[in-house]
Amino acid sequence: MSTLNLQDIPRVKNISKEEFITNYLKPQKPVVIERYIEDWPAYNKWSLDYIKEIAGDKTVPLYDDRHVDYKDGFNDPHAQMKMSEYVDLLKNEPTKYRIFLWNILKEIPQLQHDFKYPDFGLKLMKSLPMLFFGGQNSHTFMHYDIDFANIFHFHFEGEKLCVLFDQKQNDYLYKIPHSLITREDIDFLNPDFTKWPALKHAKGWQCKLNHGEVLYMPEGYWHYMKYLTPGFSMSLRAIARRPKNLGKAVYNVLFMRHFDNLMRKIKGQKWIDWKNEQAISRTNKSF
Repeated sequence: MSTLNLQDIPRVKNISKEEFITNYLKPQKPVVIERYIEDWPAYNKWSLDYIKEIAGDKTVPLYDDRHVDYKDGFNDPHAQMKMSEYVDLLKNEPTKYRIFLWNILKEIPQLQHDFKYPDFGLKLMKSLPMLFFGGQNSHTFMHYDIDFANIFHFHFEGEKLCVLFDQKQNDYLYKIPHSLITREDIDFLNPDFTKWPALKHAKGWQCKLNHGEVLYMPEGYWHYMKYLTPGFSMSLRAIARRPKNLGKAVYNVLFMRHFDNLMRKIKGQKWIDWKNEQAISRTNKSF
C-alpha cells in the first residue's frame, strides 16, 4: 500500500485564545481541540436521531463521488430526499450520498441555541454555520474552499478521517486549473505513485475526528474527508486575513467560478477533459 507523507495533526485537550493565536493562527498550522465544546448543548443533543426528529420533513440536497460533468452547475446537487429518509439511509447501509454547505440558521433556526461562537481571535461569519453529513465510506474530493476561509470543523457522531495540505503543496497535487479540486481519480488514501509520481513530494497532515472534537483548518488548506462511520459536522468560518489569500478569494468568487461555468457552456466536455489533461502536464513540469 502506498502512503503519502503525512504527519499527525497536533492535538490538545483545550486551548486559550492566546495559545491558539500564537501556536496555530499566526503560523497557519492545523490543530485538533478535543474537549472545547463539552459545555455546548449540542455536545450531548446533536445526533443523527435528533436531526431526524427536528428536521425530518426538510428536503435536502445530496452529493456523491461522481466526477465533474460539464452539465453540472457550480455545486448543483445530484439527488434530493427528505432528511428523515436520508438519516434512515445513513443508519441502515453504506451510501455515497453526502450533504454539504447546509445552512442551519436558514433551515433549522432553533439549532443556533445549541452552540456558541468561540473567540479564537477571528471574526467568525455568524450567518454561515454549515452542516455536512456523510454515510460510511463516503468521501469528498480533495479540495480547498473558494473563499480561503479559516475553518473550525466541529464533528458529531462517529469517526471521520481528514487529510490536509497547505497551498505550498499545489505543485504536487495535480490541481485542476480554473477549479478548487485535484484530479478526481486520485485515491489519497492509497495513491498510485506510478501514475501520480509528484504526490511522493507532497507533505501534508492527517487526523481522525470523533464526536465533539474540533479541527482548525488554516486559510486555503486543501482537505479530503472520509466518513469512517455515518456522521455529521458543522463548520464555522472566518474570512482570510492574509492579503494574498484574501485577493485569491475575491478572484475565485467574482471571476473564476463564473469563467469556468461559461467555458462549460461553450466547450462542454472538451473543457473538462482539457482541464484534466492540464492538471497532469502542469504538475509534471513543476516537479
